[in-house]
Amino acid sequence: MTAAIDPFHAIAISRTAHRLAAEGRSIIHMEFGQPSTGAPAAAIATAHQILDTDGMGYWESPPLKARIARHYAEAYGVAVDPEQVILTCGASPAFVLALSCVFAPGDRVAFARPGYVAYRNTVKALHLVPVEIGCGEAERFQITAAAIEAIEPAPHGLILASPANPTGTIISPEELAAIATVCRRRGIRIVSDEIYHGLSYIGPARSTLQEEPEALIVNSFSKYFSMAGWRLGWLVVPPSLIDAARARMGNLFLTPPSLAQHAGLVAFDCHDELEGHVRSYARNRDLLLAALPALGLRRIAPPDGAFYIYADIGHLTDDSMDFCMRLLLDTGVATAPGIDFDPVDGHRFMRFSFAVSTDRVEEALRRIEPWFAVQAAEAPC
Repeated sequence: MTAAIDPFHAIAISRTAHRLAAEGRSIIHMEFGQPSTGAPAAAIATAHQILDTDGMGYWESPPLKARIARHYAEAYGVAVDPEQVILTCGASPAFVLALSCVFAPGDRVAFARPGYVAYRNTVKALHLVPVEIGCGEAERFQITAAAIEAIEPAPHGLILASPANPTGTIISPEELAAIATVCRRRGIRIVSDEIYHGLSYIGPARSTLQEEPEALIVNSFSKYFSMAGWRLGWLVVPPSLIDAARARMGNLFLTPPSLAQHAGLVAFDCHDELEGHVRSYARNRDLLLAALPALGLRRIAPPDGAFYIYADIGHLTDDSMDFCMRLLLDTGVATAPGIDFDPVDGHRFMRFSFAVSTDRVEEALRRIEPWFAVQAAEAPC
């Protein structure tokens, strides 16, 4: 029997937004976690050169694997052999590789709710059993060691995300160490989604590898490196899983795009340009945090990192999909409904992505302020 997979509702929002744009409407895209800045200039220049000089083909870049391994030593003080780095076509295939390497159909995999929509659906697609752990304000919308300790029986796996999507919350160093300890004692394998590393406003996030060398680490060039369309990511596996991961990558996906690998190697050293993007996101975050309470959005998950605001709209609606669609149709501002991230409580949440230019954030706020005032006036007491 095939697995039943839920739709990604933000895609429907985005499809409508693009249709409206084609009809001449002015649209501000805040529905996806997709940087509007594009790849670093030096990476693009390298890509032009490669297009002119290299026929390309199936290829796995040894220099890029070595550069990623060096990154773990420089950023986290962790030794990673380049052979532990499996280059992938973005983070999504890396996630599939990670889950399929260590879990068998029927295994139980836990993760936080709210959480990225693809965790739940990829787990189900691989015939694993999702174990969603409700995380609210009391837990800062993040998973805790105590919550993992309380799961009976112990799940086979745990998906961590710090910074998290949709909330942007970061697990503290102390809590991450406690989570690793519980998982080690209970025999729970950790898959850590670190795609938003580099995008932090409270200090650097720790890698799970600093606490658990047997963890599998998913990362990508899509977020910090601003290269979503290049479809390039990686998976770090422990030495015992290198052969299994390489076999799956070769059979399921072959290799990532050669052009993206050349560009990605250069992007790693575009520090000043990339940190400029982070400063822009920080300004956007500050603008939203200052403005949203005046719109009635006072219950917001702590946006420690990433580029999201996850806000409670339960006083205005019990249908976040309808709410976000009406907001788009009335104002041209596209956002994501909370039901993508939380099938239980997401009907009363929405997510703003501030990975757009600051002038777009300012314009979005000008458009939605009167709209939210109307919604508040019409909401039942």
